[in-house]
Amino acid sequence: MQKILTYYLKPYYFRMSIGFMIKFVGSIMDLCLPWILAYMIDTIIPIKDKGQIYLWGLMMIVCSFLAVSFNVIANRMASKVARDTTEHIRNDLFEKVMYLSDSYMDTYTKPSIMSRLTTDTYNVHQMIGRIQRLGVRAPILLIGGIFVTLTLDPVLACVLIITLPFLAWIMIKVSQRSIPMYTKLQQSIDRFVRIVREDISGIRVIKALSKEDYERNRFENINHEVVGEEQKAGMLMAVIDPSVSVIMNLALVGVLIVGAFRVNSGLSEVGKILAFMTYFTIILNAMISISKMFVILSKAIASANRIDTILELEDDMEVVEALNTYADEQKYHVVFENVSFTYNKGEEDDLKDISFEVKQGETLGILGGTGAGKSTIVSLLLRFYDVKQGRILINGRDIKSIPLQELRSKFGVVFQNDMIFEDTILENVNLGRDLSEEEIEEALLYARAKEFVDQKTNNLEEALDIKGANLSGGQKQRILIARALAAHPEILVLDDSSSALDYQTDAMLRQELNMHFKKTTKIIVAQRVSSVMQADHIIVLEEGRMIGYGRHEELLAQCESYRQISASQMGGVA
Repeated sequence: MQKILTYYLKPYYFRMSIGFMIKFVGSIMDLCLPWILAYMIDTIIPIKDKGQIYLWGLMMIVCSFLAVSFNVIANRMASKVARDTTEHIRNDLFEKVMYLSDSYMDTYTKPSIMSRLTTDTYNVHQMIGRIQRLGVRAPILLIGGIFVTLTLDPVLACVLIITLPFLAWIMIKVSQRSIPMYTKLQQSIDRFVRIVREDISGIRVIKALSKEDYERNRFENINHEVVGEEQKAGMLMAVIDPSVSVIMNLALVGVLIVGAFRVNSGLSEVGKILAFMTYFTIILNAMISISKMFVILSKAIASANRIDTILELEDDMEVVEALNTYADEQKYHVVFENVSFTYNKGEEDDLKDISFEVKQGETLGILGGTGAGKSTIVSLLLRFYDVKQGRILINGRDIKSIPLQELRSKFGVVFQNDMIFEDTILENVNLGRDLSEEEIEEALLYARAKEFVDQKTNNLEEALDIKGANLSGGQKQRILIARALAAHPEILVLDDSSSALDYQTDAMLRQELNMHFKKTTKIIVAQRVSSVMQADHIIVLEEGRMIGYGRHEELLAQCESYRQISASQMGGVA
């Protein structure tokens, strides 16, 4: 919360100061109206001076006009500050998320990040806007109203002042309990978003397996949890408004009783009592506004703390400049040297003692069952995570010494479940890299996608549905492969990217890679032996361990698991 007030609002301090001054003047005009009315009733009307009546009536009109105008201007300025500040916060938060390591994303989860970018920033936006509107006006009306009532009738004002400590105590106690409640509510919303995201993404699977009732029950449970947390927080905050109304109305009764006795005794006047009642209404509305501010502040503080948690995360992927190049290893393009890694930072390694060397232009195949660690090797190579032990080298440089932008610009990558964006075919391949249309068409040709693109749309500007819903699985994979090839990467990584391709298209794709990307080092993760059998090196993984390494013929002779996989897939004719 402190960072938002001191860092993000700092550029707007001057604008906010002007807005506060305008709001202050407008609030003072509101406070002048009852005083002028009391003066007219008690002083001007008894002397029957029409000129004075018209003059002071005109003063009331002027005060009303200034109050409305100044409040509207101040509110518009407050809205602009809230808008611009929240935009800055969202931009910084989104930028931070874009550069978060996968380990942080695993810790905080994608639904939670989405909630912080949407619900939490909205709560902060509401707080910044309301503080400038109600947060200035309400205290001025409260303090100013009390001050003016003291000048009108100190005795009646004391009746009102007695109630203020009780109101302050209620608000402080409620706020102390409400902030943890809203934090817990936001955590429940994170889980709610995760369930919704999973169910919407997997709607076809749910329907295919007739699991609609199961998912509906799961949704009802998390929805009930969110409603329960919101109800608890809402019931607590609901204590403020009726408490304020009851206490202030009791004070009003006391004012009426005391005021009646004082008027009857000649110690006060009717105009003052009437003005006092108006000021009492102003003070009551100010107290209600302040109570609403406590609700908004409670939500905003919880949300601001969640946002600040992400913004203050330290970079765990720092570039270690002290690391030197290794000249004796520059003959190899990619080197894994005794690499071990674990996701949960426990004792059991997900990858254990992985070592291999690949020269520029060579092809490395990685074969293994589900969960064997194939994709983990790719994640480590791209430095989505840092290794637990060992080191990874590219051109003799430890990847920890290479800036992330420079490192990842070397790669063209297709992941297992990669993303087709709701955009044109051209932009899905280009992806903001300023590639020429010729380069994109060439990549589509090499990826064996040009033919179906021409048949399907005959236009690179044709829009694709979100996640490529209007494409088949094989068509999506070919678009993704074209994206990876378009910039002619130094290292090409295909992570199970041909699973939806028929054998003929897969073979033709590998032929294109061999013909047109001879200098590109290729890393192919696959479950098919046919996809990697022509590779210069093949790694066979099982439960995060290398159980085989060599060429196809060598592995057939030396690795029993590889031989069994090959026989099962290729009918023993490998």
